Amino acid sequence: MSLSREDLAAIVARDIREGSYVNLGIGIPTLVANYLPPGDAIILHTENGMLGMGPSPAEGQEDPDLMNAGKLPVTARPGASYFHHADSFAMMRGGHLDVCVLGAFQVSERGDLANWHSGAPGAIPAVGGAMDLAIGAKQVFVMMDLQDRDGRPKLVADCSYPLTGVACVDRVYTDRAVFDITLDGLVVRETFDTTHDELRELLALDLIGIL
Repeated sequence: MSLSREDLAAIVARDIREGSYVNLGIGIPTLVANYLPPGDAIILHTENGMLGMGPSPAEGQEDPDLMNAGKLPVTARPGASYFHHADSFAMMRGGHLDVCVLGAFQVSERGDLANWHSGAPGAIPAVGGAMDLAIGAKQVFVMMDLQDRDGRPKLVADCSYPLTGVACVDRVYTDRAVFDITLDGLVVRETFDTTHDELRELLALDLIGIL
């Protein structure tokens, strides 16, 4: 049984160090905000110009002026600040973020990231801040299903989709396992109701033993 996206978001939140400045990408990474500890230990940044973002608001408590980059309603923690879009991107490009959490179409075993365009004819590219985050954040985490809707692995030897960044991903969180991308190779960090042999058969990649 694969892990739910909510459970996976809780695991990502668990692994973010106290005191980190973090950007959560559009899509399932936004769920991580709901599982971070209360208080100011972890500061969330959103590329449309906010520092100190909080979790999703309760139903009926949405503020139309508080949105993340994916146009979803969010809350603001005490002391939150607001700034110009260009200043937000300067924070991203300038190496001021400790962690970014992104979704992906594919990640290669070397840490190449493909998440802005499927390459399919007629597909609408989702060009946003991912390219800046991928090269600007000190650590890049990816959240994704291990397989696509057709059952094909999304963790691959080489990305077939257009790249967002080269060798930029540090860790991949999936519904079946968590992987660290290291200089020595692809390390299985944690598994969820999946064996090491099952992962090797599914991915057809060289995997280093579980940490």
